[in-house]
Amino acid sequence: MSDPSSFTLFSGGAQGAEAIFGRQAEARGVQEVNYTFEGHKIERTRGIRVLTPEELARKDVSLTYVSKLLSRKFSDAHQIRMVLRTIMYQVDSGLEVFVVGTIKDDQTVNGGTGWGAEFAKICNKPLFVFDQDGGVWNKWSQERWEKIEAPVITKTHFTGTGTRFVNPAGEAAIAALFDRSFS
Repeated sequence: MSDPSSFTLFSGGAQGAEAIFGRQAEARGVQEVNYTFEGHKIERTRGIRVLTPEELARKDVSLTYVSKLLSRKFSDAHQIRMVLRTIMYQVDSGLEVFVVGTIKDDQTVNGGTGWGAEFAKICNKPLFVFDQDGGVWNKWSQERWEKIEAPVITKTHFTGTGTRFVNPAGEAAIAALFDRSFS
């Protein structure tokens, strides 16, 4: 087994899945980087990395594009734009991406979390999603989701993100992922 202190979780520190990923990382001695921006309220205080306005501007993405890609409408609110930009930093930093959310019939992940999953697909990163509705882990296979038994964190730089509305199965899935990877 690898030394947990040689691993780094890249996340956003927001309530829900990101906070749970962070608590699990901290409990096991995994390093943590939480991307945020000035004025953003997040739950985690460990490993905060406040992105500058210039850094955030480099990750600007068309909300029309994101809305079309995810088959849903994103408002043009400043907060949403900033969160989508921080998600891009999270995904860019990780060599594999773990998401907790709900996979929709159109193969996207529900909510703003869906942008992290889609961006991971675009970047061709190994992508694992725990579908809270189905209660099972899935891996993106370049064309579709494939149910898998139990993923393990294998890359020293990994991303953990997901919904703000984690159910007990989602929370247990994150804990079990860390148990399998670092126990």
